[in-house]
Amino acid sequence: MTDTPPDMEERYRAMLMRRTGEARLIMGCAMRDTARAFVEASLRELDPQATAVTIRKGLFLRFYGHEFDESTCQKILAGIEQATHSASR
Repeated sequence: MTDTPPDMEERYRAMLMRRTGEARLIMGCAMRDTARAFVEASLRELDPQATAVTIRKGLFLRFYGHEFDESTCQKILAGIEQATHSASR
């Protein structure tokens, strides 16, 4: 859905492109961090006792789950669990 008039889109893009590449990268990273924080907060609201594994799985599903078929999702979720348990040893 696009509800922004084309002239405003052009103005906004021009404003962004006046920033340095470094500034745009920092801005993008900050947006990603904010999105992750929002998703993590919503996962913790749904399950206040959520473990690190549960949060990592939830983050994967929210951000990327729609990109994979069910079988692949299950393999990735198993990998997340295995990696988390391996790292805690």
